[in-house]
Amino acid sequence: MKRYILTILFLLTLLLPAYGAGNKPVLRMVTSANFPPYEFHDNNTIVGIDVDIVREIAKRNNFDLLIEDMKFDSIIAAVQTGKGDIAASAITVTEDRKKMVDFSIPYVTSRQVIIVPGDSLIDSGKVLKGKRIGVQHGTTGDNYVTENIGEPQRYDDASMAITALLKGKLDAVVLDYEPSQVHAAKNPALKILEEPLFFEEYAFAVAKGRGQLLAVINQTLSQLKKDGVLTEIRKKYEKHTEEVVKNVTEEKYTGIAGDFYTNFVKDNRWQYLVDGFYVTIAVAVSSVLFGVLIGFVVAVIRSTADQTGKLKIANFFCRLYLAVIRGTPVVLQLLIIYFVVFGSVDVDKVLVAIIAFGINSGAYVAEIIRSGIMSVDRGQMEAGRSLGFSYLQTMNLIILPQAFKNVLPALGNEFIVLLKETSVCGFIALQDLTKGGDIIRSQTYNAFMPLIAVALIYLLLVVIFSKLLEILEKRLKRNE
Repeated sequence: MKRYILTILFLLTLLLPAYGAGNKPVLRMVTSANFPPYEFHDNNTIVGIDVDIVREIAKRNNFDLLIEDMKFDSIIAAVQTGKGDIAASAITVTEDRKKMVDFSIPYVTSRQVIIVPGDSLIDSGKVLKGKRIGVQHGTTGDNYVTENIGEPQRYDDASMAITALLKGKLDAVVLDYEPSQVHAAKNPALKILEEPLFFEEYAFAVAKGRGQLLAVINQTLSQLKKDGVLTEIRKKYEKHTEEVVKNVTEEKYTGIAGDFYTNFVKDNRWQYLVDGFYVTIAVAVSSVLFGVLIGFVVAVIRSTADQTGKLKIANFFCRLYLAVIRGTPVVLQLLIIYFVVFGSVDVDKVLVAIIAFGINSGAYVAEIIRSGIMSVDRGQMEAGRSLGFSYLQTMNLIILPQAFKNVLPALGNEFIVLLKETSVCGFIALQDLTKGGDIIRSQTYNAFMPLIAVALIYLLLVVIFSKLLEILEKRLKRNE
């Protein structure tokens, strides 16, 4: 047991971040880098209009810039809880958002447009009522459609909504103009309506009470406007969008080969999946070890309480832990641990994920192990005690080895479930396997190929682990 605990602690220690003492203060920018040309991944680097502007703000005020990529609906919470200093993700200023954060002066005026199939009879926003409308979750397009037209169908990113539109599952998609251009170029069967649905202004967001930082941002933005730097940045990425549109219409390959080349070969985009694979494996393996440790302790306490009537207080807290963890979704637990428990502590996100998934898994492992312990005949315990063993010795030498063989398939299944649950790591800006696929989709505007690739990798991992588990079970049976 001591060796097992030391192994867990060693693995967790390896994942702790190493922080160096820098001379400059750090400006932490949080964004959702799947929204070109404002923020997107390019050769493993986050770039875009927002990134260039914030980089200029950091440079002119002697900051070191640190950029974190997370889900769009998490970035406001990130600045509220101190996980980020500035939220820059093409954020539209709204009255509801003003209640949660403070906004800088606007730096760009944009517009929301409607994308429809080329043969659609929809010609303006006036005829959208009663139609199936797709939006990116948490955006102003989402808010506008909900308040003025009807309940939309919400997607995590624009490419998923566009895919649904192409498959006939939607009648229209509401999206910002710039990414709409690329989607329309990528898919000739779609068209953008000329009349904008509405106009909006983008600004940067900071937490309430950070007036000094907001003043610095506003002052620098005003200077950037005066110097013409903002215009230069916009023109730079307008050319980038034009180049993307041109490249999309002049692809070197077509069909499946073209999709494969664009999604994985071009610009070494396969690297996103490789990097995400390593993170997924690290989080899943470390979490299951941590979860087994927690589950083992909880199972022994509960089994001891059931069989001897002792440890009543410890048993009460164990039952409370099981009720809370099994009664709440894992994504909520991940967000609470990241934004609340570690809200004021700068902890490596991999370690946060391991703790969150380990605690979640521990609740299920505890009941699995407890069921294995209870399945062992009570006569085994009585026989061990009659031979002079203590309760703990009997449990360790006689009961637990039998219980482990009984619950091995269930423990293997728990690891498989945990492996797939790690796909929500993107909510805390952790680039796991699923997030790697999201990044590719944000660059290629193609949902099918990256999704299939990610699914196949998960399937391969499950098949390999299931085979290893089968081999272990056969060896244990031979030992009988």
